[in-house]
Amino acid sequence: MPDSALESFIQSLPKTETHLHIEGALPYELLHAWQPDKYPASPAFHAPDYRFPTFAKFDETLLGHALPWFTSAERYYESARVTFAKHVVQNVRYVETSFHLPVTHFINVPGREIIAAIRAAVPPGLEVRIFAGMLRTDYAGPMQAVIDDLANWDELAGVDLHGHEQVSTEPWTAKIWARLRAAGKVTKCHAGEFDGATRVREAIEQLGVTRVQHGVRAIEDPAVMALARDRGVTFDTCPISNLKLQVFPSLKAHSLRRLMQAGINCTVSTDDPLVFGNSVNDEYAALSADAGFTRAELAQLARNGWTVADVPVEQRQKQLAEIDRLLAATG
Repeated sequence: MPDSALESFIQSLPKTETHLHIEGALPYELLHAWQPDKYPASPAFHAPDYRFPTFAKFDETLLGHALPWFTSAERYYESARVTFAKHVVQNVRYVETSFHLPVTHFINVPGREIIAAIRAAVPPGLEVRIFAGMLRTDYAGPMQAVIDDLANWDELAGVDLHGHEQVSTEPWTAKIWARLRAAGKVTKCHAGEFDGATRVREAIEQLGVTRVQHGVRAIEDPAVMALARDRGVTFDTCPISNLKLQVFPSLKAHSLRRLMQAGINCTVSTDDPLVFGNSVNDEYAALSADAGFTRAELAQLARNGWTVADVPVEQRQKQLAEIDRLLAATG
């Protein structure tokens, strides 16, 4: 298949993005336009062969670029506006994105105002669901009351537990996650990225989630893979993120195909394009070029996103039928 034909196929797929941190999605060009002397046009960490030596270095780079920008609801709006416009250009039609809940305390802007700002940036033709992300240690101080109130935020789709995975999951989490699910919220958890399959099991059995962010190291334990498959858990994977953070040495070595073959529903997203310099289309193209994914496998990844998308059944069926038509047309 010629490269141009592959690009056309990837572009034509109606895609989803279900693992995206809104602060980590800050379009780098906004930083460069704002302070060009501080933020050069082509940062070293955007180079395709760049690898973050540690999670700490990644975190330092991400926060060092995102925190100076996100100081108001208006800044969230401007970043989200450009981010979502890029989704539309790539034929991404559904997005689940999280904002870092403690930021509301740092910048003294209520979380609902941040959600409203992000919501106001959504263009026609794109469905967006907004999640509150938090660290495993955030149920303390002023954040405790905020987290306790999340069940009452009608505009909030759900919550996500993120941050350095090797930090222990505290006892409060399971209780809060159960209460939020009872209130109709979707609960997610980062697991199986920098820590092993046991953390995926913890997320599924103790926190009760059916949406694991990453999950890729579940491959290390067949019993955990079977658990995820049998519970209908989706792994929202981010292959280029895993590559640049050295979770895997190459995309060819990545566990995504093996997880899919084991019957686990897997999606593909960008995670933090601010520092990885990637796009949704880049993810699909890299899987094809570097991991040998076929058109049928790429189409299945697109289908998988729609199976968990929070959209009416008729809309889901329409998108799935379109994917099937595109695949059939490629012969």
